[in-house]
Amino acid sequence: MNSKSIRVRFAPSPTGIMHIGNIRTALLNYLFAKQKGGTFVLRIEDTDPQRNFDPGAKIIISDLDWLSLVYDEGPGKDLSAVALAKEDGAYAPYFQSERSAIYQEMLDELKTKKLVYPCFCTEEELEKKRERQRTLKIPPRYDRACLDLSPQEIADRLAQNMPHIWRFKLDHDQAITITDLSRGTVKFELKNFSDFPLTRADGSFTFMFANFVDDISMKMSHVFRGEDHQSNSAGQAALYLAFNAPLPIFWHMPMLCNLDGKKLSKRDFGFSLHDLKKEGFLPQALNNYLAIIGSSYEQEIMDLDELTQALNFENPHTTGKIKYDVEKLRWVNHKWIDRLSPDELTAAAKPFLAEAYPQAASLDEAQISSMLQIIKTDLYTLKDVVSALQFYFEAPELTATAIEACVPKESMQPLADLIKKHLGTTENSDAFLTALKTEAKELGIPLKQLFWFLRLALMGQVNGPSIHDLIAILGTQESGKRIENALALI
Repeated sequence: MNSKSIRVRFAPSPTGIMHIGNIRTALLNYLFAKQKGGTFVLRIEDTDPQRNFDPGAKIIISDLDWLSLVYDEGPGKDLSAVALAKEDGAYAPYFQSERSAIYQEMLDELKTKKLVYPCFCTEEELEKKRERQRTLKIPPRYDRACLDLSPQEIADRLAQNMPHIWRFKLDHDQAITITDLSRGTVKFELKNFSDFPLTRADGSFTFMFANFVDDISMKMSHVFRGEDHQSNSAGQAALYLAFNAPLPIFWHMPMLCNLDGKKLSKRDFGFSLHDLKKEGFLPQALNNYLAIIGSSYEQEIMDLDELTQALNFENPHTTGKIKYDVEKLRWVNHKWIDRLSPDELTAAAKPFLAEAYPQAASLDEAQISSMLQIIKTDLYTLKDVVSALQFYFEAPELTATAIEACVPKESMQPLADLIKKHLGTTENSDAFLTALKTEAKELGIPLKQLFWFLRLALMGQVNGPSIHDLIAILGTQESGKRIENALALI
């Protein structure tokens, strides 16, 4: 298969938030197309207007842009600038709501071939049948009641405008095979499947049919989707054969689950892209983690170009589930924060600081950058800057009890006298600290206690950046004032 014929698609529905499973599907389609020199298509499945809260898929497109998953074809693209090799024009439109005429045309072709039939069973009747089958412990399956209607019965019911759907008539004597990247050849015995609906009672088209029509008319060579869609493949494969069209190569990707092995849901932290962005995860880290999850790589931290080279699509993961570990994602994010240039980190972190501390919005960029470089190694998400730099925006509220917890009573007065002696020299932090360390050793005051006290005075905790860095961040005047306030409690 040459690279020009390789076409893959990401086909989200604008009825819900972009979640981690969507992102992984989009990412792997993107990386595959990039690796093979193929085309990555964005198609919007917007056939449920009542649940559509993202008109025009603006949020979806914005999210893909944030992730740097650039699609070659889709909404908003200049089609004249894209090499589209379809004889009768482009593959547009890319919104299912605008493609009804195409679906109707292909349904009419199936009617001509007598491969579909109208079903007049109501939902209540169908549910009763399913319930009876479950009681008898047989698989719930449509009993083909309407397949046996005579042409006259069908004509009479249609003349009465009786609500109906169109079902595809499967050949129950037939077996169908598909090629799955992770499983090889997969065989389906059609006798185990129901005649499935192609339309709904209101005349609209089902996901199964619209999805198939879009894939065949847009000449998709590969279809990558979640494991939960595997049961759809038998029916869609039967549709391909009905049109004498070659089947795409499938990959039913393992489902992401939480650490308990259950399918991810809205209740799991890190499920939605919006939540991850809000918590300060970088797009580079999300792409990186979701590409390597479930596999083993000697080098784990990779950008999109490196991932394109590293991923093995010839022998992908075969398990049905992959555990989504937010702690591992945090580690990957930590590594990506470390990779950011000073300017990149400042631009990414400043909005988090400004939201927590409005005064941060007016700070000089160089000042913020300098502070961030000092605390950079403590950041696992961008949101961590809020707690890491709290001491700069909010002076610690110390108590004598807090000081006593880190400095023994017998050391307290000698320590206070020593610091008071040199407090006026904080303008030269190097000289200030050198003098303190030298005399502390002479007086037998442990340096650990000295640094604990100073750090507690400057930022309200005993662990954190070096004293030198803290003075650099706070400035000598503010540092001196905070140390004096702490000394007043001894």
